[in-house]
Amino acid sequence: MLKLSALQNFSLLCCSVLVSASLCAAERSAASEQLSLQDELKIKDAEFFQRGFNECDMAYLDATISPELTFYHDKGGFQDKTAFMQNTKKYICGDPAHKPIRALTEGSLTAFPLYNDGVLYGAVQHGRHQFYVRETGKPDQLTGTARFTSVWLKRGDA
Repeated sequence: MLKLSALQNFSLLCCSVLVSASLCAAERSAASEQLSLQDELKIKDAEFFQRGFNECDMAYLDATISPELTFYHDKGGFQDKTAFMQNTKKYICGDPAHKPIRALTEGSLTAFPLYNDGVLYGAVQHGRHQFYVRETGKPDQLTGTARFTSVWLKRGDA
């Protein structure tokens, strides 16, 4: 299982890289794993923000976020899991008439695998996202754009 220490705790499917005598074969295997890792992180990012941020599924957030959460916000500072959950409930989910919505900037996600002696132990993910406010009967209004970095750590045998 991989843990996104900035936001969430998800399982992540990873491709195995077979040791090969050919440098080209090893490079192709690493590129294949990179694609799979990036694709899986994109899926998990979309699920997390749709359910946790846009839909305010607080039970999902509580079950998904690691107790060791470390979240650094550019305006709100450092938050542990307790503060993150409280702030999400208050500021993101507290006023359905003026609901913040997050949208990923298409094509902005990148993922960089992290290895220890050739074994994948995590990944760093970078991207951009926009934030909107949604009000009943009105089009969503853009309120901000930001870059983000997430660190995933592998947990268990997944």
